[in-house]
Amino acid sequence: MEPILKLESARLLMRQWRDDDLPAFAAMCADPQVQRYFPATLSRLESAALIGRLRGHFAELGFGLWALERKVDGQFIGYTGLGVVDFEAPFSPAVEIGWRLAREHWGYGYASEAAWTALGCGFERLGLEQIVSFTSVSNQPSQKVMQAIGMQNDPADNFEHPKLPDGHPLKPHVLYRINRQQWLKTLQA
Repeated sequence: MEPILKLESARLLMRQWRDDDLPAFAAMCADPQVQRYFPATLSRLESAALIGRLRGHFAELGFGLWALERKVDGQFIGYTGLGVVDFEAPFSPAVEIGWRLAREHWGYGYASEAAWTALGCGFERLGLEQIVSFTSVSNQPSQKVMQAIGMQNDPADNFEHPKLPDGHPLKPHVLYRINRQQWLKTLQA
């Protein structure tokens, strides 16, 4: 499949990663507030390695986490996109939708706008039947985005993240899902 390297929404360009994204991306990943629902902040080297893995996902699967750029000024603001769940869980194999934005871009609806665009790509262009999203139980901001794009949580689906050690405060996770039919209904609403 030809990689999907670019998507657009009203205010955002979702594009392939560029080398000049690294300074802003590394600053975002080093921000303790941005990373508070992740196990740790990332160094510049770890951020560069993550960009490499994100590029590799596109090369291998044709989709991934797109770099987010504001159309009005071309500023890098974070990422949003789709990825294959890389651990075993009751809901895997699955494709996950995820996002992370620099703190100064919170509260403008960018995450929901980009996530809605990524859902459309997943269902229309990739032909997926279901997309999941998950986060720590304490991450209310991401759960609000999941709800805003029509995803639903069944408490019976919640799980302990297998990549985190027992007792870690982020180990308890919620799982949200949306299937193609639910997504089509939200389009018609």
